[in-house]
Amino acid sequence: MKKRIAILGSTGSIGQQALEVIAAHPEFFEVEVLTAQNNAGLLVEQARRFKPNAVVITNETHYLLVKDQLKEADIKVYAGENALSSVVTMDAIDLVLTALVGYCGLKPTIRAIEAGKTIALANKETLVVAGELITELARQKGVNIYPVDSEHSAIFQCIVGEFQNKIEKVILTASGGPFRGKKPMDLKNVTKAQALKHPNWNMGAKITIDSATLMNKGLEVIEAKWLFGLKPEQVEVTIHPQSIIHSFVQFEDSSIKAQLGLPDMRLPIQFALTYPVRFKSDFPRFNIRDYPALTFEPPDTETFRNLALAFEALDRAGNMPCVLNAANEVAVAEFLSDRIGFLEMSALVEQCLEKMDYVKSPTYEDYVYTDKETRIKALEWMRHHSLSVNR
Repeated sequence: MKKRIAILGSTGSIGQQALEVIAAHPEFFEVEVLTAQNNAGLLVEQARRFKPNAVVITNETHYLLVKDQLKEADIKVYAGENALSSVVTMDAIDLVLTALVGYCGLKPTIRAIEAGKTIALANKETLVVAGELITELARQKGVNIYPVDSEHSAIFQCIVGEFQNKIEKVILTASGGPFRGKKPMDLKNVTKAQALKHPNWNMGAKITIDSATLMNKGLEVIEAKWLFGLKPEQVEVTIHPQSIIHSFVQFEDSSIKAQLGLPDMRLPIQFALTYPVRFKSDFPRFNIRDYPALTFEPPDTETFRNLALAFEALDRAGNMPCVLNAANEVAVAEFLSDRIGFLEMSALVEQCLEKMDYVKSPTYEDYVYTDKETRIKALEWMRHHSLSVNR
């Protein structure tokens, strides 16, 4: 039987590449649900090609457009955030790929787990914000969560067949982004155009900025802790400019495994969709002769403060990772709107971590409140503590 897939965020970078993987294996996959926030035109185009049972356009102002464009097709059209969280519970869905960006992925992922759906997780913020809640719920429901991020997929691939062996530590690799080697003075007047030019990966705007500040790696550190049941001290980060080794796993006997490949998100997406089987692909092959030197260096956490702040939030635990994520989402949005400088993003996140109330054992309602309050306070502090910049 075909595996029936719901893709939350099908018009984004991960969603589009997931559809490429599905299109390459039509005998194994069937698209059941597609969703988008604003890109109604591409959602309609995808729906016409893949003929899902239903589509959801989260921004309700686009509902009539999508409905009209698909009126000749036998496709249900829904709109709004509640529809997004409801559609994942459909009986016809086998696997939910959460490729949404940011905090908005939390609620539909919870609903999908409650409905017993297998999860392919590209929305790292879900585990950053509420890792304890998500992993406990998945355990209770017997739901598998397969990682889609290249680094966590690499770790997963390295521990397949090693589940009886204890992990000593994992080492997440980071390219270092477009500003590797730069110091604060060099970054004072960085523009968003410069920050959006990632040297190796083609990604959406938010994750590209996070990569430039090393916040993306910080979020991945927190995600790794929950995905693989690690302690904070078992997760390390190394800068690897070539982006060929996607992560390492060291076991108790000192042996290290690594997963290598060209920077291509289709491979981890396909592995999450097909596990435990590896499907043949036509992806470009890595040739070691093309990379005679693979290099590694420690991250500069003094210049790129976000990585240190993420470790701090992880150590403090409770609702602090939720604060970290919410403050960062505000900071990135303000930077992309030219209302805050590159270095000020870290200053804003640090301010929020210092000032927001700490909740040791948060409930879902605590996460919702923390996220909302952090966003409000972040904007207030930005405007009243000289963090805003004039461009």
